[in-house]
Amino acid sequence: MDYFKKPLISSTRDAVYHTLKAQILSLSLLPGATISEKEMSVSFNVSRTPVRESFVQLAQEGLLDIYPQRGTVVSRIDLELVDEARFIREHLESAVIRLACHSFPEESLRLLQMNLASQKVCMDEQDFKKMFELDEEFHRTIFEGCQKINTWAVIGQINVHLNRTRMLRLATDHHWDELYAQHGQIVEAIKEQQPDKAERLIRAHLQVGISDQALLKEKFPTYFK
Repeated sequence: MDYFKKPLISSTRDAVYHTLKAQILSLSLLPGATISEKEMSVSFNVSRTPVRESFVQLAQEGLLDIYPQRGTVVSRIDLELVDEARFIREHLESAVIRLACHSFPEESLRLLQMNLASQKVCMDEQDFKKMFELDEEFHRTIFEGCQKINTWAVIGQINVHLNRTRMLRLATDHHWDELYAQHGQIVEAIKEQQPDKAERLIRAHLQVGISDQALLKEKFPTYFK
């Protein structure tokens, strides 16, 4: 999923919702920030109704906390939810990467190699939002190549807090060499049809952020629950 490019919009509510979600996920709206229906309606030049409806949907997704009579706050990151999302993703992605090692289209493999080339350019440009998008695209391409795009959609539904920590890590630490190297090793394991190696790599890859969580919480205590 491309979080920062505008999707096809079918209504004013959708436009407000997608824009606010992108701002939260990209850290333009920081965890703990207070926002209001009135301010957002002025900012978007819309009535308060689509803003209110967007707030409710984002609250259901865990991105906003709505306090009646007190206001609305961008939710802080819940590390228990982060770990649960990582647990689910690790198990699903481990199964899919094994499938990729048994059968994977040449076109999908070519897309992965093109993605790696784009990551290399992004590393030089230090664009953390683009790097996040390329990371998502890399993993989605593996699921698509295995005809498991609905499984990827399930991961997308539970990834909210995990993605926020990933974005924060990319934004605060621009040393992305390890991320890039792991992606390259995963591609090689798929090409060589080595499922055990690929699974070890994908599990290690998804574990990388765990060690950084304590550091992020120490550096940005107000961003976390």
